[in-house]
Amino acid sequence: MNEKGFILVVEDSEAVLAMTARQLAALHYPVRGAGSLAAARAALAGPDAAVAVLLDLRLPDGDGMELLRALRSGTTDPAVIVMTAHGSVDAAVDAMRDGADDFLVKPFPAARLQTTTRLAIDRRRLVRLVRTVSPGLSDDRFEGFIGADLSMQAVYRMIEQAARSKATVFITGESGTGKELCAEAIHRRSDRRNRRFIALNCGAIPKDLMESEIFGHSKGAFTGATSDREGAAMRADGGTLFLDEIGELAPPLQVKLLRFLQTGVLQRVGSDKLTKVDVRILCATNRDPLAEVAAGRFREDLYYRLYVVPIHLPALRERGDDVIKIARHFLEQFAAEEGRRFTGFAPEAEARLGAYAWPGNVRELQNAIRNIVVLHDGDRVTVDMIPLPIKGAPLLRGTAPPTHQQPSPAQDPDAIRPLAEHEREIIEAAIEACAGNMTEAAKRLGISTKTIYRKRLEWAGAADGRSHSDRID
Repeated sequence: MNEKGFILVVEDSEAVLAMTARQLAALHYPVRGAGSLAAARAALAGPDAAVAVLLDLRLPDGDGMELLRALRSGTTDPAVIVMTAHGSVDAAVDAMRDGADDFLVKPFPAARLQTTTRLAIDRRRLVRLVRTVSPGLSDDRFEGFIGADLSMQAVYRMIEQAARSKATVFITGESGTGKELCAEAIHRRSDRRNRRFIALNCGAIPKDLMESEIFGHSKGAFTGATSDREGAAMRADGGTLFLDEIGELAPPLQVKLLRFLQTGVLQRVGSDKLTKVDVRILCATNRDPLAEVAAGRFREDLYYRLYVVPIHLPALRERGDDVIKIARHFLEQFAAEEGRRFTGFAPEAEARLGAYAWPGNVRELQNAIRNIVVLHDGDRVTVDMIPLPIKGAPLLRGTAPPTHQQPSPAQDPDAIRPLAEHEREIIEAAIEACAGNMTEAAKRLGISTKTIYRKRLEWAGAADGRSHSDRID
């Protein structure tokens, strides 16, 4: 047994429960069963801690999502794997967004069950390790990253832990959050640091040339192939290969990449020769990889082969005061490069930068500061120097000054609207400002995510001419 604890299987079918328990015995953890939410809560309330919970969403006394949310908001933090039937993949993806580590579609083979559960337990253990590491939490520089927000401190510790391993790392995050910088940091901290780091952007290369770019080609393999050429995998032999925007790979090439990952053997386009290479694979995407699997655009077996150690880079709008720290760094750097006198920002300018949502993340902030330095000069950056698209955009935090005076309800009784309408507008505006992230919207509104889900169900029911209580699931 790797650590103390047990695996809990929450499943109301006795046959499925018994079979799942038998298959999980290979992981050498005690396995307990629960046929209802009440039984699951009782099992989790005991003195022993669960390392993993395999959770069916449809239970006789309620929705399994209730237990998932309770686990993620409580003090215990087991890995949670949702078990769902065919046709309910959307529900499983929703569960992932609410904190589940992975999902299994019934019926699932024993090997898939064991691999998924073992990886989820290992990932949860790594997350707990990050949370317990306290030294250096005040650091605001790490391998090219700038930021002291706790979300970034967790990323730094994940990079440190992942660098010591040989495991594949899957980096996710919006465009401009620094995914390639993260991959380079892992390489520099690994024992492969003295060998090559090869980065390949799968979205920037024509699909018909992508196989040649990764695996190379032989002379005459296709029109224009006038000589033998090494691919990125061969050039990275002994080092690290970073595949950025891996979701752009065509399905046939996904099959060949999976075979390469499993065997470590590559075959050039137009050649029968097989070559063994030693390459560590890092990959990244700005999409939701599980949603891509559910949509059939990304192979499920390749996803499970790559998604061993996940690192998610937070969006800049989620990093608090890091926005100003990064802006000051860029201002100092670009002022020196352009021969400008800037030494800082006026308070109003910092407030404006801190309140903007930064959909382009750090890359957009970098370009904005470069624009300011190139077009202006002075001791301090003022609000009027900020590029108009940013200066005129809606605020993420705080409220923009009104452009004209609106009549108050006391002045115009006809302007009074039901409180519920205002509530809906505020909630939907917050969700839009947070790019659809309901957890972030709920945090900023000071309410629970569950409240937002409940409100939206009520609004949907009203639109259908039925109340939520009239619905039949």
